Amino acid sequence: MKNINYLIKGIYAGVMIGIGGIAYLSITNKIIGAFIFSIGLISICIYNMNLYTGKIGYILNNKPSYIFELLFTLIGNFIGAFLVGNLINLTRFNNLSNVAKEISIIKLNDSELSIFILSVFCGILMYIAVNTFKKYEKGIEKIICIFICVICFILCGFEHCIANIFYFSIANIWNINTIYYLLLMILGNSIGSILMSLYNNNFMNK
Repeated sequence: MKNINYLIKGIYAGVMIGIGGIAYLSITNKIIGAFIFSIGLISICIYNMNLYTGKIGYILNNKPSYIFELLFTLIGNFIGAFLVGNLINLTRFNNLSNVAKEISIIKLNDSELSIFILSVFCGILMYIAVNTFKKYEKGIEKIICIFICVICFILCGFEHCIANIFYFSIANIWNINTIYYLLLMILGNSIGSILMSLYNNNFMNK
């Protein structure tokens, strides 16, 4: 039953990232688009949804069974982002597919090392955003940090695996190479988040 719960919360999180992606693709001003995209992670944190990039950093703080939560979260994220990407193509906003295709082609033509490094940087920012939200029970700081981290990773062009699932889906650009690059992004996001978690657990208060 817990795994179903993780899956459902993961699907909802994937949907929210997809909605943020729609907003980003719809706005020509990149800064404003990045700002609005933040609604995805803010909603996920406030409504306690499961986002893989927000949870992987805590793997060292949990029991081995936490791996199942991560796995079902990732599957749910994929389903949610995939659905939003395909459903939006059935609406009058299907022209966004061309914008997403341009973005996706740039990503998929990049080198493996570049994709991995950019994914690590994104993982670091995602851990900072989520952990800051958890750290402060009250206060505007927790929300501001999410905005800043999300805007930063988007404007810098860092790679977020779940957001890219949405982009690849709306662009209808799935193939073996896409899956391979997505796995690199997942690995990079995971390592970046875990590295930041290691610092937080061992050096933050020393």
